[in-house]
Amino acid sequence: MTNPLANAAVQWIEVDAEHAGQRIDNYLLTRLKGVPKSHIYRILRTGEVRRNGGRVKAQDRLDGGDVLRVPPIRLAERATETLPLNLLRARIEPRILFEDDDLLVLNKPSGMAVHGGSGLSYGVIEALRELRPAARFLELVHRLDRETSGCLLIAKKRSALRALHEQFREDDVNKVYLALLVGAWARNRLMVDAPLRKNVLQSGERLVRVAPDGKSAITEFRRLERYARATLVEARPVTGRTHQIRVHARHIGHPLAGDARYTPEEANREFRRHGLKRLFLHACRTTFLHPRRQQPLSVEAPLDDELAQVLRELPR
Repeated sequence: MTNPLANAAVQWIEVDAEHAGQRIDNYLLTRLKGVPKSHIYRILRTGEVRRNGGRVKAQDRLDGGDVLRVPPIRLAERATETLPLNLLRARIEPRILFEDDDLLVLNKPSGMAVHGGSGLSYGVIEALRELRPAARFLELVHRLDRETSGCLLIAKKRSALRALHEQFREDDVNKVYLALLVGAWARNRLMVDAPLRKNVLQSGERLVRVAPDGKSAITEFRRLERYARATLVEARPVTGRTHQIRVHARHIGHPLAGDARYTPEEANREFRRHGLKRLFLHACRTTFLHPRRQQPLSVEAPLDDELAQVLRELPR
């Protein structure tokens, strides 16, 4: 099936009220199905996407009635790849931690992107829409890196999405991660306050580093268990920057085990010998106000068996 927006003509899209408040990058990722994520970010970065005649940034939020100009996009014809419903159901349904009429919290599997793009036909949100064809609204509230597992919030109503976005903007969502640091960390607790700057490469890959001119970023680390050459910690990001925990861990001299982007290969090789095949970062708990009831809601995601087994294998 050919994407109606993937053609050689400029497209003009009027944003309806249902999508008001959504980030423009998320909106385009949903509308331009099959277009690589890196290409969408490139046309945003170069100013080829216009809103009401003006330039926009990926993180800008839409208003009802906005008119978007999308430049010509040409895709090679290819068959749409689909995954069997039973395979999707087996991978997703058992990992739903909480669900009501307003939202859903999923224990996202490691290795599964939150949305398709960049060569991936399916992500979490596409899988959920496939499993819930009658659902009128399903949108990601936030993102987790592809290799990170754990609590992921999905809104089932526009009103819930707006309310939860506001909590994330105000840093009112309490997110706690389990992370395995390389090396024996002597401290019990540390608050890391180090600004971060994000660089997006031509390929669309994001690299983040500590920089004086970066955005404010604060992470609290608390030691849980010490091993001979590793330390299990609880990491709580006070702010929500891209790759924040991963870069702050490296900044204090103890990068995350299994991190192919920020951890030396020789360190990762050592952990592979103990069975670690992925990034050891798991969003174990998320606490926020329910968007409709305005009561605190805390959801916990159990540690995946593969990570629990690694901890059992580590020498003390």
